[in-house]
Parts: sequence; C-alpha cells; structure tokens
Amino acid sequence: YMETIKALTVGFFQLFRFATWKEVLMMVVGSVCSLVHGAASPLMLLVYGMMTNTFVGYELEVQELANPNKTCINNTITWLDGTVVERPDNSTTYCGVDIEAEMTKFAIYYIGIGAGVLILSYFQIALWVSAAARQIQRIRKMYFRKIMCMEIGWFDCNSVGELNTRISDDINKINNAIADQVSIFIERISTFIFGFMVGFIGGWKLTLVVIAVSPLIGLAAGLMAMAVARLTGHELTAYAKAGSVADEVLSSMRTVAAFGGEHKETERYDRNLVEAQAWGIKKGAVIGVFQGYLWCIIFLCYALAFWYGSKLVIETKELTPGGLVQVFFGVLMGAVNLGQASPCLEAFASGRAAAKSIFDTIDREPEIDCFSEEGHVLDKVKGDIEFHSVHFNYPSRPEVKILDDLNVVVKAGETTAFVGPSGSGKSTTIQLIQRFYDPKEGMVTVDGHDIRSLNIQWLRSLIGIVEQEPVLFATTIAENIRYGRAGVTMEEVIEAAKQANAYNFIMDLPQKFDTLVGEGGGQMSGGQKQRIAIARALVRNPRILLLDMATSALDNESEAVVQEALDKARQGRTTISIAHRLSTVHNADVIVGFEHGRTVERGTHRQLLDRKGVHFTLVTLQNQGKDTDSDKPEYTAEMIITEEEGLEKVKSFSRGSYESALRQRSHSQMSNNIPDAISGKFKIHSDHLETEEFDANNKKSKRKDEEVIEPAPVARILKYNCPEWPYMLLGSLGAAINGSVNPIYALLFSEILGTFSIQDLDEQRRQINGICILFVSIGVLSFFSQFLQGYSFAKSGELLTRRLRKVGFQAMLKQEIGWFDNPINSPGALTTRLATDASMVQGATGSQIGMIVNSLTNIGASFIIAYYFSWKLSLVVTCFLPLIGLSGVFQAKMLTGFANEDKNALEAAGQVSSEALSNIRTIAGLAKEKHFVSQYEEKLQAPYKRAKQKAHVYGICFAFAQCVIFMAFAASFRYGGYLVSNEGLPYMMVFRVISALVTSATALGRASSFTPDYAKAKIAAAQLFKLLDRVPKISLSKTEGHSWDDFKGRIEFKGCRFTYPSRPDIQVLRGLEVSVHPGQTLAFVGSSGCGKSTSVQLLERFYDPDEGQVLIDGHPSASISVPFLRSHIGIVSQEPVLFDCSIAENIQYGDNSRTVSMEEIIEAAKKAYLHDFVMTLPDKYETQVGAQGSQLSRGQKQRIAIARAIVRNPKILLLDEATSALDTESEKVVQAALDEARQGRTCIVIAHRLSTIQTADIIAVMSQGVVIEKGTHEELMARKAAYYKLVTTGAPIS
Repeated sequence: YMETIKALTVGFFQLFRFATWKEVLMMVVGSVCSLVHGAASPLMLLVYGMMTNTFVGYELEVQELANPNKTCINNTITWLDGTVVERPDNSTTYCGVDIEAEMTKFAIYYIGIGAGVLILSYFQIALWVSAAARQIQRIRKMYFRKIMCMEIGWFDCNSVGELNTRISDDINKINNAIADQVSIFIERISTFIFGFMVGFIGGWKLTLVVIAVSPLIGLAAGLMAMAVARLTGHELTAYAKAGSVADEVLSSMRTVAAFGGEHKETERYDRNLVEAQAWGIKKGAVIGVFQGYLWCIIFLCYALAFWYGSKLVIETKELTPGGLVQVFFGVLMGAVNLGQASPCLEAFASGRAAAKSIFDTIDREPEIDCFSEEGHVLDKVKGDIEFHSVHFNYPSRPEVKILDDLNVVVKAGETTAFVGPSGSGKSTTIQLIQRFYDPKEGMVTVDGHDIRSLNIQWLRSLIGIVEQEPVLFATTIAENIRYGRAGVTMEEVIEAAKQANAYNFIMDLPQKFDTLVGEGGGQMSGGQKQRIAIARALVRNPRILLLDMATSALDNESEAVVQEALDKARQGRTTISIAHRLSTVHNADVIVGFEHGRTVERGTHRQLLDRKGVHFTLVTLQNQGKDTDSDKPEYTAEMIITEEEGLEKVKSFSRGSYESALRQRSHSQMSNNIPDAISGKFKIHSDHLETEEFDANNKKSKRKDEEVIEPAPVARILKYNCPEWPYMLLGSLGAAINGSVNPIYALLFSEILGTFSIQDLDEQRRQINGICILFVSIGVLSFFSQFLQGYSFAKSGELLTRRLRKVGFQAMLKQEIGWFDNPINSPGALTTRLATDASMVQGATGSQIGMIVNSLTNIGASFIIAYYFSWKLSLVVTCFLPLIGLSGVFQAKMLTGFANEDKNALEAAGQVSSEALSNIRTIAGLAKEKHFVSQYEEKLQAPYKRAKQKAHVYGICFAFAQCVIFMAFAASFRYGGYLVSNEGLPYMMVFRVISALVTSATALGRASSFTPDYAKAKIAAAQLFKLLDRVPKISLSKTEGHSWDDFKGRIEFKGCRFTYPSRPDIQVLRGLEVSVHPGQTLAFVGSSGCGKSTSVQLLERFYDPDEGQVLIDGHPSASISVPFLRSHIGIVSQEPVLFDCSIAENIQYGDNSRTVSMEEIIEAAKKAYLHDFVMTLPDKYETQVGAQGSQLSRGQKQRIAIARAIVRNPKILLLDEATSALDTESEKVVQAALDEARQGRTCIVIAHRLSTIQTADIIAVMSQGVVIEKGTHEELMARKAAYYKLVTTGAPIS
C-alpha cells in the first residue's frame, strides 16, 4: 500500500495549501523561534568552556599558593619579597580568581539561556500545533463534505472501510507532518549547525579530527538499519510459510476436524517455525554486533579526541582546557541532533503520502452533484415514469451489462410490479429512477422530462423508497421518521406511523416515540424496522413510491401487517414494487417480467400465467411447499435473493473472502455458485450482507474486547520462558556491564579535566595516556557486552515466541467449530494473532529484563560514584534528577507524538461519518446529506477546541522539559563553586558528580520511553492466555466420552432444534426427526437454508443441537468421544478442501492416526476413478495440487476428496452436494465413484440434482428445518406432494 503511493506523494509545501495568511504567519514565527531555540544548547557550551577555564585557573592558583613563600599581588603570583614568580617558559601565573563571583556570573548566564529557552520553546510548539489544528479542521470538513456529495458510483469503487480509515488515520498522518514535528526538525537542524560552528570557533583542528572519525558512526548506523531490514524481511518470509500453513489450516477447519488432522497440522506448523526462529536469532546477533560496534567506535573517538586535544592544550597551547570541552561536546551534540532529526523526516513522508488520496478526493468533481442548485423544478407532477432504451452497467463492474436496451412505461397512479430472476436488473431500475446513477445510453423520464435536467434534491424529494433491508439511524424512532422530510411536525409523524401500522407497537414501547432504535436499528425486529421505514417514506408524502422487496425479509406474521401498510400507502401514488412473493404481486395493476436486463413480458397476473414465461416459472416454484405445510412462510425458489444492490455490497466479500464463505457454509447456502436454472446468472444470497454488518460491528467489538482484557501477569509469561534461564542470565550480565558504562565515562571525563591542572608535564602526559587506554579498553569491553545482551535475549525471546505460537495454534485447533464462526475468530484474525501477539510477548521478557538491569546498574553506579566523591553536591543535583528524568520521558513521548490521544477524541465524529458512509444510499434517497455534514462538523467542534487547548498545554510542558537542564546546571555549578572555594573540594569532583548524575538521568528518561512494547506485550500475552485457557464446548480429547468396538453406523435424529451461535435469531433446525439403518442411504432434499447441511454438521459434532439429540448406534452423540466418532465418518463436500501438498499426501490425510501406505493410496484412487488420471501426470502421485487445489479441475479435486474419504474406510459416508458443482462429463465419473464408495456403508446424501438421489433408500424432503415428507422415490412420486412437484418441474431445489 505504501509502496505504490510513494511515487504519488504531494509536495511538502503542498500540505499547507489550505492555510490562511494568519496561519502562515503563526508558522513563520514558530519557525524563527525554533531556529533560535536550536542555538541555545551550543551557546551553553560556550559558557561551559569558560567555566572549565575558570576552574582550571583557580586550581593552578591554589597549587601555587600552597607554597607558604608565595602570595598574590596585583593578580600575579609573586614571592613574598615581591619578585614575580616565573614559570619554566618565562610566563607568569594569574591569580586572585574570585571563584564564587565567577560562578554567580555563570549561573546567571545559565538562567538567562534557560529563560530564553522556556519562552522560545513554548511559542515554537504552541504556534505550530494550533496552526496545524486549524488546517486539519478545515481539511476534515472539506473532505467529508466532498465525500457526501459524491455520486453513488464512486462509493461502489471505494470501500466504506477505507474511507473511514482515511478520515481518521490519514488525516492524522497529515497532522503529524505539519504540526510540532516541523518545529522540532528545524530546532534539531539548527542545533546541528550551531554545534559545529561552536566547535570550529573553539578549535578547528580538533573539530576536523573529530569530524573525520564520525562517518564511522554514521556508517555503522546505516549498515545496521539495512541489515536489520534485510533480516526482518527474511524472518517475515520464513514466518510467512508457517503463517500460510496456519491460514490454510484455519480456513479449512471443518476438513481438518472431520479428518482428525489436528495433531498433524500442529507438527507441520511447528516445522515451519524453526526457520523463522533461526532468522530471528540471527537478527538479534546482528543487532548486538552493530550496537557493540557503535559503542566501541564512540569510545575510541573519545580516546582519540582527548589524546589529540590534550596535546593541543599542553604542547602547542592553541587550545584552552575549556576550548577542548567546547569543541568535543559541540561536535558530539551536533551529530546527535542530526541523528534525532531523521524520525521527523519519516513523519513528513507518511504525511505526504496520506495527503495524496485526500487531496485527490477534495479536488474531484462529482458526476452527479447532490448539492447543486441547478436543474428544473416542475410545478405539477403526475408521476409517469418511462425508460427509453436504457443501457447501464455499474461503474465498479464495467464488464457486466446490467440493463440492456430496457424500455418500460410506468403509468401515473398505478401499481406496477417488477418480477424476474435475480440479477435481471429490477433493483437497478429503481436506483436509476432515484438518479443514483446515470444511464450509459438512453434516458429515464418523469412526466416526459429527462431526470438529468431536473434538480436532484427536488427529484429525490418526490420519491419515497422502502427497501428490503431498511436502514435506520442510531437515534429515536421519531427522529428516524423525521428524516423523511425537513420541518415535519409531531402530528405528521404520528399520522405517518398510523398509516404504516406502526403506531400501535410504538405506543407499547416504554419510551414510545423517543425509543432509541440502536446501531443500524438493531433493537427493533425486522417487521418493526420495516414499518418505521414505511412511515419515513410516507411522511415525505411522495408522488412516487418505490418498494424494493419490502416484505421479503419478514416472517408471515409481520409480512401481513407490513403488506397491509403498503397497500394503504399505495393509494393514488405511482408505485413500483419489486417482489418475489406471490402474495405481494398478484394485486398489482401491471406486472412486468424482467430477464437479462430487458423486459420480456407485461400484463396482469392472469395474463402472464397463461403466457407461461418468467412469471409463471417463479409462481410454480413458489407454490411447491404450500399444500404440505402452509403455516410456514413460503420461501421462494431463490429464497430471499438480494438484487444487484446486494451484489454491490457483497462484491468486496463474495469471492474468496473467508468470512462470507463461512457465513454461507454455515447456512448450507452452498448454492452460491450453482447457476440458477431460470436466469442462468450466478446468485449470491442475502446472507452475505451479514458480513457487511459484521465488519462494522467487528471494529466496534474489537475495540471493546481490547479494553476488557486485563494485562497478563509477568510471572506467567516468564514461566513459559523458564527453559531459557541460562540465556537470560548471560543477557542480564551483558546488560549490567552496559549499564555501568555511562557512569565510568563520567569518571574518566572528569579525570581528563583534572590532568590539566597538574604542574609536572611528564606526570601529566603519563596520566593522559593512561586515561585514553582506559577509554579504548572500555570500548572493547562494551562491544562484547552489547553483543552478549543482544544475542542472549534474542535467543530466549525467539524460543519463547516459537513455543507460544505452537501452543497458541494447538489451542486454536482444539476449539469447537462454532468458535470459528465468530467473525472475531476469522482465519485472517487468528493468523495475525499468531504472527503478532506471540512475537510481541517477547517485549515483556528478555529485552524488558535487559532494559531494567541496564537502567538499574546505570543509576546505581552513578549514585555510588557521585555520593562517594561529594555527598553535599550530589544531594543538590539529586533534587533536580526527577525533573530531568521527566523531561527525558517527555521528549521521548514527543517523538512518538500524541497521536493516540487525538484518535479517541474523534470517536464521536468517527461514528457519524461511518454511519453516514455505510448508509449512503439511504441518505441520498432521503436527500439528507447536508444534515449529516452539519452533524459531523458539530461533532468536530469539541475535539478541535481541545486540540487548540492542547497546543498550549503541550507548549508549556515542552518548554519546561527543555529548560530544566539549564536551571539544574545553574544551581549545581554555583554550589559547586562554593564548595571548591570554601571546603577545598577538587574542581574535577564537581564535574564528576554533575556529569555522572545528569547523564544517568537523561539515559533513564530515554530508557523508560522505549518500553511501550511492555504494555502491549502484556496485553498480547493476555489475549494468548485467554485463548489457551478457553475450554472448548466440544472436547477433542481421546479420553473423554466413550467408544465401542463394533461400530455399525445407525443414525437417528430425534427432535433436533438448532441455531447457529453466530446468528442466534434464526432457528435452522426446528425439530428434525429422521433415522437411517446401517448400510442404508438417506437423501436430504430441500431449498437452501432448510437445514440439510446443518444436519451433517451435527452428525460430525461440529455443533451440538440446542434441544433433542443425535443418536449413533443408540448412543447420544454428546457422550461419544469425538475423535472416535469422527474416525468412523468420511465426508465429501461440494467444494472439497485440499491442502497445498502432493496428491498422495492429500489422500493420506484421510487417516491421520497412522501412515497410509502407497498401496492403500492407489487402491483408494482406483475406487475413486482417479488412478488413471494421476498416472497421466508427469509427477504422478507426487504432483503438487497448489493452494486450495488450484492446479486441478473441479472433477479431479472431487475425486481426490472421495479417495481421501475411502482411505478412512468409514462406516458412515456423508456426501454434501458432492456432484452439484460439476459439469455433466465429470459428474458421471464422480457419481460412479460415489456409488462404488457407498457399498456397505451408511450414507447421507445432500443433493440438488434429483437424478443423483433416485436410488436412495429414504428420501427426506426438508423445509424450514423439519422433514415435511419422507419415503422412497416411488412412494413420494405417488403422493404427488412436494417431491413430485420438484421432480416434474425439473427445477433446481435451491
């Protein structure tokens, strides 16, 4: 996603295109402030240098005056007799340094710089952040307004989820790129420039030497970044293999469970983890080496700089000791700041990338602009609608022609019904009348005016629409009805509710019209929602009423009520009704039959029945279940088919998206791709639409889930890591050495300053060389200790990750199938959980322990050093420590930004926007876009105010953090001066104490900031443990439940009632009663969703019935050991799931309790008519089938699945529509193979083609979850009831 956009970014200054001159001014002033602020630290170095010189001079004087014969006259050291003391090089020694006065002067400098910093940094942040907040507010408003006036076609091509993320995340990214990051970037760059300048002013020779070495550090950092990226890449590809195994297994969980492959799969997954683990350890080692190298180089640099610097100070005298300090720190500071400026660049880059799509949308002109004032408004509207040879296809699917030269006339005041198979373009016509789309050719007219010439808001105000799945907004009932038209009085609302038969049920609710309907109307039943939607349409008092399958989703009871309401509503209006149920169609004035995007017939109900066309076919299929079971709602031939509208919503899910596939499976809606005999079009069931809602709820529920989870106790995480204790011990040892490096550095640094006051040159040189050698040796030591820490913790962490992934995967495979139906546990989500959660947990063990040990030794060593040399000064410095630590934490927090806090502030606005975007069609139909735009802008007000306030708070905190260190220096050096002059403390001790404590404090602040992983790790671990602790509802252990020896295979279903856990509102089985004797074949027939496949799933014990029981050989299934039961059942399903391995391995999968020999495989293959085909392949049985068996044809896959079932040698064979997806040729072969396989086994067949089941011993016709008739083919034909009708009409049953 990022890569493709990289090429398409917005120029950096383009990000500010919406700024007013005021904001530009704010940003310019802010930039100037940051520029000056950047110069403060280098300025401080100048003071620091002068101070060092003062101390050294004072020390020399004290040493000289230690001789009782010397005294200080006129600021020159003289003998008591008045002659000037001359040094070996004929110079005189300055004396009379009033150390306290000098120190006071320096303290005032420090305080001055600190105060400047305080003010500058406040303005720098506050100005930039508030300017950014204003611009972002403007961008948000423009963007949302623009989206709301886009035409519907644009929404088809942009998924709602993506738009929602853009509104939240992408705009936040722009915010990060134009706010505080810019000012911090300017400040860092300015520090870098001024730091180097201070260095060059102080002493150019030394500066050049230091600069010459610094590329080594840069090189190391660059190499490390590259190496880590490469290794991470390798690690990811290695894990991707394991991940794809996991994904494959979890997506075909039913197959794995049916064939008892859980153990085998865990092993396969674990084998693939080994490689990922090896790369992870390599990565740890490489990082360790580079870290070590970095530290080593840094210490070698110190050694070089001090050695060469002291030469310049002592021998050539071209540098003062203060100059040395100034140069060295100036260059160091410059380099560090340059490094710290780079994260800002990242923020800029991602902001520019994010801005691209947003600015593109803002600049796009909608094709149908619903905010435009143009177009005519007719005075009087009759309501004649006509389609003149309209051609149309959806913009999102240009290759599918929906309307093909359509001509229809709808007369004013009449009710016209559109009927026809799915996908024939009925709903599309309704969307064209509302002008959601414009036709490609031809035109739609109202009263003879092309609707493109009419004002769009006015046109939509004439139309009332009631859809199949009405969308209600998350507010009260009254508000929902009011959405129909602006300025509706309560009387009119009540009147509309009465007309819609909704008044009575509303008055029964405790809050009456003020009842909240819940998210998407979730608190209401289907019938209630439908009636509120009708009231909403009626309150508009529309001329044209469009009913798009308004009653098809209801049960009989509510249907009657809603139908009555609709009949009332139709009086005197032009009405177009799309329906599948006879009852809703036969009283229409005109019925128009659609097929393939054109009208094929037109007339009244009677006339069309005589024509025996489209309408006739639909009607005959519908009457099928009536005679036998008339109290059940009739389901149509195509069940409730959603129209193209449905397809539109579904298109992003329907193919390949697991979630919908799962929804579909679980409703035995296996007819997803069986061409419909009538229309020859593929159809997609309304069940898919669920996924859309699931997704929306999913995001919410995920958020909720995360809040609930308590972070896991660390002790438990460590328990999983205990086998690795030696590694952790070694790592901690390394960490301890690394922690003590900083304090030792402070010690050596002050020693060097101390050498400058030694009189004896040889002694001085010896000491300096000794210190430089110590620096080198510390460098070498820290190389090894860093490597040790990196490698050990990487090793222990990777082993832990692998262990957790394995147990996590095992735990997933143990869960019952119902658990996988929950969208939160979709394969995608679970594989991500394995990939990320397990590796996140590392953050709570190894590296975390390392961090803690490191920090503790760091602080411990600093305090010991400081308090040992001067406890009084240490106490003073310690007072400032908490503040310095805090400022360190704060700075780290600034780097990561306050992004998360902003996100939560926008929740409310986000809800409005996501509700608006997901229901855009309804909103457009009601012409309510402006309402939502203003609602959204209203919700943005509070976060915007808060953002502006935050700018100031943030500025103050930042300013405080920046100036604390100056104040600390001022106080401690002033007090240090006092101690030096009054208590004879050697001056180097002052430097030693202060630098030891200050470096440790800043290090601490930084360290604490690098632990956000810790909290995440604990939560990730908690999620894993929650999974590990979950007790599956259906246990898979071999020991639980009983088994018996002579398994016969007699099956009885007794009064089974069952509801899928993921859809508790729909009862799939309503008292299933049927039994099969060993060796018999039972066939289930019936329309989609009647519970045929469900019965098979109960038998496999993927689920247990809610009431009633399934008996096997007289034992209730709930008491039988699951592995034992499944080992006797073989299953062949409609879409057989093959694994990505060879044909032989796929057949072997049939029996996972042992290794199946090649002879058996070939034997089974012969029985399945597969052997000959396999022998024609170049690799024979070793041929790879590809992911999901994609290298093979359907028939071949089906036969492999049959061979797999035969290898099991099961007593019970389940054939779930095993041949329905095949063409005739392969069907014959597969059918023959199945007949062979059925010999001597109990068999349950679910079929769509009646030819396949005429030989069955018992045929059970199912409808709505119960068996409505059963018997042999002959008996049922003789009864002339449902089965007979099915056979004679030759229609597909689903």
